[in-house]
Amino acid sequence: MSTQPNAGAGLLDGNVVVVSGVGPGLGQAIALRCAGQGADLVLAARTKDRLDEVAEQVRALGRRALVVPTDITDADSAAALCDAAMAEFGRVDTLVNNAFKIPSRKPFSQTDFAHIHEAIELTVFGALRLTQLFTDALAESAGAVVNINSMVLRHSQERYGSYKLAKTALLSMSQSLATELGPQGIRVNSVAPGFIWGPTLQGYFAHQADKYGTTVEEIYAHTAANSDLRRLPEPDQISDAVVFLASPMAAAITGQCIDVNCGEYHH
Repeated sequence: MSTQPNAGAGLLDGNVVVVSGVGPGLGQAIALRCAGQGADLVLAARTKDRLDEVAEQVRALGRRALVVPTDITDADSAAALCDAAMAEFGRVDTLVNNAFKIPSRKPFSQTDFAHIHEAIELTVFGALRLTQLFTDALAESAGAVVNINSMVLRHSQERYGSYKLAKTALLSMSQSLATELGPQGIRVNSVAPGFIWGPTLQGYFAHQADKYGTTVEEIYAHTAANSDLRRLPEPDQISDAVVFLASPMAAAITGQCIDVNCGEYHH
């Protein structure tokens, strides 16, 4: 089968993409960007109302959307997601592991181990659980896994140790999975966003501006000054990297991590 996209076609035409951790930020952006490139979506998260909202937007783009409320830390719930996806579509081409949890941001000397355990259970083991469940389907379609990581990989700032621990484990696992699953034709890659100029960060900057008597614009400029492009990546721009890795254009790319941070960190 040709690995070249058809002229004028979406990069993911006819594909089925499963996205975990679908919320109002990056998860939603990934789902809509994939739909815009011709994919049908399987949307997974714990909150059904949020999934329903995203599903409506996917359908407005002319694509199908299956809503499956899922707790990926629960084996039965995760298995039900896989069963529902295959029953509805009969195939899966890409799994996007976007679900994560940031542990409490305390120095390691004051870290609550329960918080670290919860973060690793969701971020790492949850992604591994879904990858295991969808391996057969992805092998059938010579598909892809895209794991959403973080620029926390690239620094060792105070209070981010527990988060970096979880995300570094996710990256190592992704690289090992690329080696293990490659012979079945499955590609496994990662995307590491920097700051994401979306609703969550915008709300945080507004809170900080009010707290310190400054403006959102000034905080944005100060933060963006650390990047080569002097701006912060937006959800759609990060989602474009996900679409690329899921598409035939990345047919020879596996075991890699694409940093999307406007040049804040080089790797």
